[in-house]
Amino acid sequence: METLDIRDFMFRQPDFPRQSPTDRFYFDVASCLLEKYNDSVIGQELPEGTGKRFAMCLSGYFQDIIADAGIWRSFVDANRRMYGYSVPFQDDTDEYVDYELNAEDVRFLTWYVIAMSCEEKRQIYPHDEKIMELASCAFDYLESIYEEAPEPEGYNLARGLELNDPEDKEAIYHFGSWLFLHCYLMTPAFGLTLTEIMSDPELMQSDDVTKLHNRMERSMMEDPTGPLAFFIPEWLQLILEGKLPSERVSDKGVHPYYEKFIAATGGKRIQYFKDYEEMNRFFIDNMDWDKNQEHLPVLKNDCDFVVLVNPRRGMLVARNAARCIADPDNPLYDRGYARRNAFDFLTVRGRCPADLVKFAFEHHWLPDAVFPGTDDNSLVERNHDFIARCYLQQYYRD
Repeated sequence: METLDIRDFMFRQPDFPRQSPTDRFYFDVASCLLEKYNDSVIGQELPEGTGKRFAMCLSGYFQDIIADAGIWRSFVDANRRMYGYSVPFQDDTDEYVDYELNAEDVRFLTWYVIAMSCEEKRQIYPHDEKIMELASCAFDYLESIYEEAPEPEGYNLARGLELNDPEDKEAIYHFGSWLFLHCYLMTPAFGLTLTEIMSDPELMQSDDVTKLHNRMERSMMEDPTGPLAFFIPEWLQLILEGKLPSERVSDKGVHPYYEKFIAATGGKRIQYFKDYEEMNRFFIDNMDWDKNQEHLPVLKNDCDFVVLVNPRRGMLVARNAARCIADPDNPLYDRGYARRNAFDFLTVRGRCPADLVKFAFEHHWLPDAVFPGTDDNSLVERNHDFIARCYLQQYYRD
C-alpha cells in the first residue's frame, strides 16, 4: 500500500522551498487520490511508485486548473490547433468546459501517467476498462471538492512574465526549470529519457555531482519533453505567448541521392528489399556506389529493409520494417507480422525512423498499428502523430 510523504509533495511544487497556507489542502488532495489508486483494480497490478506518480500528476493538474496557471490551457489549445481535438483519445462533447475540470482530462492523464511510468503497461489501451474505472473514481472525487478548492498560492509562476523582457530572465529560467524537472504534465513523458541519461556509465561511476547537474542542464535545452515532445523554449513560448513551435525547414538544395533514387524507381520515394544482398545490389546498380563492396555492412545480419528518400535529407534505411508497410506495391507486406509489430513504430524508440513513420501514415500504409489486444485502428490513425511524440520524444522530433 503506497503512501505519500509531504516532502515528496512539496518538492514538486513550483515555489519550493517556500510554503503557503494552501499546501496542506492540496497535499490532502494528492493523498486521497493515492487512496483511490490503492483501492483500484489496476492499482493492484502496477509496480511500487506508480501510485505516487498518479497522485502527483492528477493533483498537479487540479492545482493548475484551479489557479488557471496556463499549462493545461496551453496543452488543450495546442491539441486543437495541431489535431482538431481538445484532449488525445477523447471525443469532444458539448459537456467539455474549456480549462476547467473535465472527465476527459482525467481519463487522458490517468492513461498518460500509467503508460509512461510502467514498462509492462507501456502500450496499454487508453480506453482500457481498468483505466476508465480509476479515472472515473478520481474525477468524481475531484468534482466533489472543486467548488471549495482554494487557489494554490505560488502555482502561477508564469503570470505576468514576458518572454523577451530582460527583467524577467531569471524568473523565466526558474519557471522553465520547474516545467522540465517537476511539472505534472512534463515529467511522465520524460521518464524514459531520464532513465537513458541515468544509465550513462560515466555519470553513474562518477562521484562528481556537477557532471550530473551539467548533463541535466544540457538535457533541459536539448531534449524535448511532455506529451507533445516540445523543447522547453517551445513550451515557454506556448505558455507565455500562445505560439506553437514552427517546424524547421532545411535550406539545403535537393540531395543527390534523391535524384538518383527517384530515377531508379520510376518516381517512387520508397523501395523494399527482403535481404541485405538485394539492397546492396540496388545501391551498386542504381546509386553508383562502389562495385564489389559491401555497403552499410552493419546491416548484413538484418533483413526486411525499407529505403526511403527525402529531397533534403537524403536516404534512410529501416530494418525489419518492410513487412509492416501495406503499400500496394510492397511484395513483402505480411499482415500477421504487421499486427504484432507495426505499433512499435510509434512507441519503441529507435525501432523506425521518424520520416518513415510520417510517410507511412500520410499514405495510410500502417492499418495494423493498433494498441495491443484491440482492433481500434481509427484511434491510432487519428492520434498517430501525438502517440509518436509522446512515446518517442527526441527520436521523433529530431
